[in-house]
Amino acid sequence: MRPPLPPLETRSERFDLSVGTAAEFLRSAWPELREVRFEVAGMPAASDEDGIPRWQVFAAEKRIVLYRLPIERLNRLHRNDDLHRRMMVESCVFRAAAEYLDRDPWDLGPDRFRFL
Repeated sequence: MRPPLPPLETRSERFDLSVGTAAEFLRSAWPELREVRFEVAGMPAASDEDGIPRWQVFAAEKRIVLYRLPIERLNRLHRNDDLHRRMMVESCVFRAAAEYLDRDPWDLGPDRFRFL
């Protein structure tokens, strides 16, 4: 008998997990985000004056949409491994939430980046 195979995990599943984990952290830290829906879509419907958007904020609808394909394929990583890909996704979630809150992304998790 051969050993069981590990469960398969797709890129889109890893992406969804990274978005969900970052969104839950932000919701727990910022009451203004508790009712906001974080959604994942493949591609935006159209580009804008800045190019292809990585996310879109719909403040009136309390909704943030992150676009998986532009985030995964158009961002440049200095090291292309699982950790750095996850960090890229999380940084996009933080930047989208910061845009929603009209704050600087570094303000969203100040204690997370303070080392003693």
